[in-house]
Amino acid sequence: MKFRVGFVVAAVLFGLAAPEASAQSFASKPVRIVVPYPAGGAVDIIVRALTDRLRDKWGTIIIENKAGGGTQIGTEYVGRADPDGHTLLATGMETFAISPFMYSKLSYDPAGFVPVVGIGYSDQLLIVTASSPITSVQDVITQSKKESGALQYGTVGVGGSSHINMVLFENMAGIKLTPIHYRGGAPLVTDLLGGHVPMAFLSIQLGQQGISAGKMRPIAFATKTRHPRFPDIPTVDESGVKGFEAVSWYGIFAPAGTPKDVLAKINADVQSVWSSAEFQQNVVDPRILGTIPGSPDEFAAFVAAESAKWKKVVEQSNLKIN
Repeated sequence: MKFRVGFVVAAVLFGLAAPEASAQSFASKPVRIVVPYPAGGAVDIIVRALTDRLRDKWGTIIIENKAGGGTQIGTEYVGRADPDGHTLLATGMETFAISPFMYSKLSYDPAGFVPVVGIGYSDQLLIVTASSPITSVQDVITQSKKESGALQYGTVGVGGSSHINMVLFENMAGIKLTPIHYRGGAPLVTDLLGGHVPMAFLSIQLGQQGISAGKMRPIAFATKTRHPRFPDIPTVDESGVKGFEAVSWYGIFAPAGTPKDVLAKINADVQSVWSSAEFQQNVVDPRILGTIPGSPDEFAAFVAAESAKWKKVVEQSNLKIN
């Protein structure tokens, strides 16, 4: 199956061309939000915080964790749902910006979904275990060359942000590492805390607790400039890998054909919660999340741009899974 970079935009146009239905019909029954990861990961945490506050607007909301297959199990499930807004997918960047170019066959059709709303992004940290002799990006590069590619790192799953960001790092640093793939952020963090895997790119929110407890040590930020909340941590760029920048982002998607006004209502309700002073103070700021503003069309354009970026990385690295 071949995919075009613009598949997300096509999905949006298909979704918006559907017959108009009154947004008053949403939510006329329980809303099911499928998270294609185990509980406890970044997407799961954010979605649960959002839905705690959306219930006043939508009524009953059911969150289902359907992990497996690099998000394919949960995504396929949502793809078969009625396009009425009552079954949604909350997922990370890999589902629509990476996996379509990496897998020769997917259990879901990316064009069968429409982007609804971005639910934030997390800056990435290169983290090692507290007992690791590695203290800098240059140490990683030196150690990887010494071990001839055997130096390991953990990921949240094949094609996930922590995987693809490390692949980008490998390409730009001219090194080779060995991935250890987990089924989500929570089990990866558990093994990092236990010293069973030496390092990983993690979102700030997944790394915060381990760093605070002294069990993990951040050695570099993947941001363009030093993070204002962590001014003592250098960037990967200034540590010798010029131009490197990586984030992990998350969003809500619906089956293609979901009416335009229903998409607009979901988008507006989510952004209303996100932008509230209470949510910013209690969820966004403590977890140091970035905001992805905009309409469904604007989020679709964002996803399409990310797809084009990561398509190149996948092809350059020959990351193909049959």
